Amino acid sequence: MTFVPEPPDPDDGRAPYEQVASSLRAAIRTRRLGPGEKLPSHAKLTELYGFARATIQRALRDLEDEGLVVSRKGSGVYVRNRTERPAGLRPYVEQAFAKDVVTIDFAGFSSETLHGALQEPLDKIRVGRLTPSSIAVRILVPDMSVPQAAPVRMEDGADDVRLRERMRDIMVGYTRSIRDGIAELEHLGLVTDTSINVRVHSGTQFFKLYVINNEDAFFGYYPIRPNKVVSQGKTVEIYDLVGKDTTLFHHSINDAEPSGGAQQVQQARMWFDSVWETIGRDFDLDAR
Repeated sequence: MTFVPEPPDPDDGRAPYEQVASSLRAAIRTRRLGPGEKLPSHAKLTELYGFARATIQRALRDLEDEGLVVSRKGSGVYVRNRTERPAGLRPYVEQAFAKDVVTIDFAGFSSETLHGALQEPLDKIRVGRLTPSSIAVRILVPDMSVPQAAPVRMEDGADDVRLRERMRDIMVGYTRSIRDGIAELEHLGLVTDTSINVRVHSGTQFFKLYVINNEDAFFGYYPIRPNKVVSQGKTVEIYDLVGKDTTLFHHSINDAEPSGGAQQVQQARMWFDSVWETIGRDFDLDAR
């Protein structure tokens, strides 16, 4: 089947390369360009989109950086097979904000990665390039007032209240920033309705999960690594959950396999809701 892109929107204020990347990204997500499929040539994409060759090249570089396509010298550009490399979180978060109603559920340890992924779409809302009417974020994290399996002291594997207080402060810092950044959009009249709710649970969170607009789920495990941290002025050697080493795997309701991505997203939503509504307890970000 010949790929035919949506024609460029003359009222789209984004840079041309962003428009091309967004169009191709959507085609990949909806399987109009399937895994392993070769993209049209640079010359053909230039003709289809009506933009300069340099614009097409920049768009393809962005998609390659996101892990969605791979360039094979002398052969062309291909949609990556899912087994080759997981897709990144950031472009899916930004695409979610292109919709009228945005929902993001996060379960993890600190919300640091979510905080980073939100910065660009929030900036685009501030300048009018994205215009959702509703944003709802739910954040589910461990209760650091009780002992956890990690982080713990390396020397004896014991709980240390200093480590838990450090992790609590990290979580509160990133989550407050998310809350304040999204709430500001409502105060400025840029988004009609916003809500950011945080709940804690007593179990150690050994994985992170994102459910975006009830359509896409990202899942990854936290590896435990030796680490040195400074807590209350003292260096402590610990076994730590390391979020930056987490590989995220993506599942979508748009996956072609009927028992694949759609089922994974459904189960992720079910798990999150079950914890949120039962053992999750409201957490006050402004309390000490």
